[in-house]
Amino acid sequence: MVTSIASTLGIGSGIDTAGLVDQLAEAARAPKDAAITRREEANSARISSLASAANGIDGFAKALSSLISGGTLFTQPSSSDTSVVTASALPGARIGGLSAQIEVTQLAQAQTLASEYLANGSAAVGQGTLTLTTSAGSFDIVIDATNDSLIGLANAINGKNAGVTARVVEDSNGARLVLKGGVGAAKAFTLTAGAGAEPGLSRFAYDPGVSGGMTRAQQAQDAIVKLDGVTVTRASNSITDLISGVTIELKKANPGVGVALGATRPTAAIRQAVTDFVDAFNELKAVLDEATAAGTDTTEAGPLRGDVSIREMQRQLARLASATLNSAGGPATLAEIGVRTERTGALSLDTARLDAALAADPDGVEALFNPGQRSDNPLVVITSPMGRAKPGTYFATNLVAASGGQAATGTIAGVAALSSNSLIVASASSSAFGLVLHPLGDVASATITVDQGLGGALQAIRDALLAKSGPIKSAQARLDAEAKSISADRAVLEARSASYRDQLVRSYTGMDRQVSAYKATQSYLEQQIKIWTNGND
Repeated sequence: MVTSIASTLGIGSGIDTAGLVDQLAEAARAPKDAAITRREEANSARISSLASAANGIDGFAKALSSLISGGTLFTQPSSSDTSVVTASALPGARIGGLSAQIEVTQLAQAQTLASEYLANGSAAVGQGTLTLTTSAGSFDIVIDATNDSLIGLANAINGKNAGVTARVVEDSNGARLVLKGGVGAAKAFTLTAGAGAEPGLSRFAYDPGVSGGMTRAQQAQDAIVKLDGVTVTRASNSITDLISGVTIELKKANPGVGVALGATRPTAAIRQAVTDFVDAFNELKAVLDEATAAGTDTTEAGPLRGDVSIREMQRQLARLASATLNSAGGPATLAEIGVRTERTGALSLDTARLDAALAADPDGVEALFNPGQRSDNPLVVITSPMGRAKPGTYFATNLVAASGGQAATGTIAGVAALSSNSLIVASASSSAFGLVLHPLGDVASATITVDQGLGGALQAIRDALLAKSGPIKSAQARLDAEAKSISADRAVLEARSASYRDQLVRSYTGMDRQVSAYKATQSYLEQQIKIWTNGND
């Protein structure tokens, strides 16, 4: 083995050839190893800096998005008595001028019926047909030998999906059938026994104008409220079309007593948010500046100097102050409320101008952080949270409101929407994916506008930079490829260095043998000469 030979180098010749081999091998290897090490260190620094930059823009976008979605930056409706009425803002709505009085005269409720007691849920009810009539139509409930029981009757009613739910309720007195319809006066229902039905089945009939049968425990009725003295009725206790941009939830009736609805404006929170945004922007810029700094006589250049992905990030961020964030009137850019871009590229805040903008148009300033999403038709209400759909203008066509048990339908951005009861949802294949609409009536066409706001603008930059084909991912791929190339080059260096050392060992082993042979010959000759000269010099 070469290693065992190397361990005995120099024994024959007396020369430290083992040390000489090590020195020669290291001298040949060291410059190349140093070059590869420099490449490794530079590439590692680039990878680390790029990751910091990517995390910086991602964290910046997420922090701003979290701040906005928390609801602290947009005006919220307020109620003077939340035990009677609560109010909340619809996504993207502006409600800065809200001031109203609302009186809840009556809550909307569902009709409920209860039957007489039977022994238990398995007790026979009688065979025949009951006709259930609801706002969705008439449905025949057939009871025969296979389902002649209280439980069987409940299952047969539920199986019709007619908008009436049935359940069997048991207590110490026995079991009863309890039926419940939908909320609102229009959701009242009746049950009629067929001509051939057995007498027992007639116990489950109900008609408000006929005595006998099931007992009405609760009447179906609409909500009745007075808004600023004007009486209106609604089929639900959740009302979205009474005050623009506000969802009203009726909690209990309180006739004769008004509840004041107003708005709480987060002026201080917005002012602080603008300040925090400028500070966070400048912190991120400092990180990017350090990573791309030019070298000097005493300092090295930043690891990402000249990197195209970072230049693109800097270019995109530099446009934030002048980007259009709101199209609904009022300030449209951060620059208009006092956020200035300095010559260095850093941002600064003119607080006097911000305060003036907040005083002159607080709704407009608020909209920069909380972008609006608007429908040009009052019969089309946007119910999706702000930020769910990408900013843009979308057309909703052929909208049909839910009615008679039929779900709402329509087309959004040229693609048939998915139906979900009274709502329609933009298809995943649509450019408006994430948009949810509530048609309150049949509408031929409506234009939906979704502004981007500051959070949307920053998120768009983040998504473009971090996309699979974006500049940062491309740069990361290049650096990963360079790391693999460096690793391969090091493996080649190690193999070549080992081969060169083996070559040196073999060469010096041969030399050592030759020197050893020469020394043996020399020793023999010296001995012979002494013999020939009788030991005389």
